[in-house]
Amino acid sequence: MNTDASRTAGLPQLILLLAASSMPVLGAVLIAPVLPLIAQHFASVPGIEVLVPIVLTIPALVIGLTAPFAGQIVDRLGRLRVLQVGMVGYAVAGTAPLWLDSIGSIIASRAFVGVFEAGITTAATTLIGDYWKAKRDRYIGLQATTASLGGVAFIALGGALGAGGWRAPFWVYAIALVLVVPMAWLLWSPQRSSEPADPRSHGVPWRALATPCGVTLFGGVVFYILIVQLPTVLTSIGITSTATTGLLTGVLAIAIAIGAALYGRFAKLGRRVLLPIEFATSGLGLVIVFATSSVTVVMIGAVITGFASGLLFPTLISWVLDNVEFPQRGRGTGLWTGTAFVGQFLSPLVVAGLAVFTGGLQGGIGALGVLSVIVGAALFLTFRKQNPAPASAVPARAYR
Repeated sequence: MNTDASRTAGLPQLILLLAASSMPVLGAVLIAPVLPLIAQHFASVPGIEVLVPIVLTIPALVIGLTAPFAGQIVDRLGRLRVLQVGMVGYAVAGTAPLWLDSIGSIIASRAFVGVFEAGITTAATTLIGDYWKAKRDRYIGLQATTASLGGVAFIALGGALGAGGWRAPFWVYAIALVLVVPMAWLLWSPQRSSEPADPRSHGVPWRALATPCGVTLFGGVVFYILIVQLPTVLTSIGITSTATTGLLTGVLAIAIAIGAALYGRFAKLGRRVLLPIEFATSGLGLVIVFATSSVTVVMIGAVITGFASGLLFPTLISWVLDNVEFPQRGRGTGLWTGTAFVGQFLSPLVVAGLAVFTGGLQGGIGALGVLSVIVGAALFLTFRKQNPAPASAVPARAYR
């Protein structure tokens, strides 16, 4: 393993880290098209209608629970080592359902997928923070863009492979083994000595991370709500074609990707400007989705929310990275990743709870939109009171 601190990261390193960052997205959506086939295969199993969705969602919950611990391991053992082990374990656990014959063992293998995904995404994001300074915001945005577009591609790929049976899509997880080889040659773990000594490096600044991670928890709920619920909303207002639903959901994913891709251009405005606007705009889009039964207007609201949400996550992770030094970066990234994925897991539960009091799914989405606008206003008032330094005044070491 090369730890030469004099090396400079470029396009090959970026491509590999973006590919690694896409692994959790692949794990989340690849098998979605074959869930009905899995349900048919295990139709005789009691409670299968509850167990099959768990096959899809349990990796996200496990990532949320284990990513903070993965961050500690990343800081102690090195970024590259955790990334490589995570990729190999991901391939093994991901392809395990090819040979497993019980729904319980498949769910267990999916839980292990989540464990390895936690290590992968934490290590990859940490390395992006390690390798690049001024370009960090741009590449964090590109990371989110790749994930969004990858989600669309992986759903389509899973559907195509599903024609060969419900097990066929699980072969795709083996791609992680292919990526490990160039990672061993082209990536390296930066040395601690490359950073100036700082008293804060002896421990994680928990107080400084509490607010961005708390905001991220709610941001995860907002970010994932339409990704999960838009197909159901479209069906409820008269869209019966699965192809049309898939196309319109793809439009949402593209809006998210565009927002994330433009983050590098907007980052200079600083989080005290961006975060209130992002939450308020996301909320506005959700309220529009709630307030209409027109497919066109629903999609306008979805695109507004998607664009703002695409900007939101890069802003939040940059907020965390601004508050940690090199020795703490893995733990800070792991804590952020954990809260983001817990938010993803809680998103449908929160909206379902709101729907009970608002008369249905769209009502729940509208209520969440109002809450998002309120959070945006609260952040605006909080940042105004704190009067934080503008982005250009952040010390250079914060971008390491």
